[in-house]
Amino acid sequence: MDFRSVTREENEDVRQVAREIAKTEQYVSSMRLRKKVEMLLACLKPIPGPGRLRLHGPYGANDEFLLVATAQNIRKLAEVLPAPHQPRKA
Repeated sequence: MDFRSVTREENEDVRQVAREIAKTEQYVSSMRLRKKVEMLLACLKPIPGPGRLRLHGPYGANDEFLLVATAQNIRKLAEVLPAPHQPRKA
């Protein structure tokens, strides 16, 4: 008797649970928040420095990351705030 069989992956049950979780409202809101954070971190890549740490140790790495994040925040703030009014020369 000839028949076809459909094989199921070993982890298909786990994948199905993940698919069900992805349909929830909490997951969607979590992904929105994650995207904001990921975009901020992606914008840090072009800034020279974060590719290689210059300060050593866990405290040095933390301090360096804070400096780079501060530079990122100042850059974002400069884009939002209007430029100061420059007086015209006569």
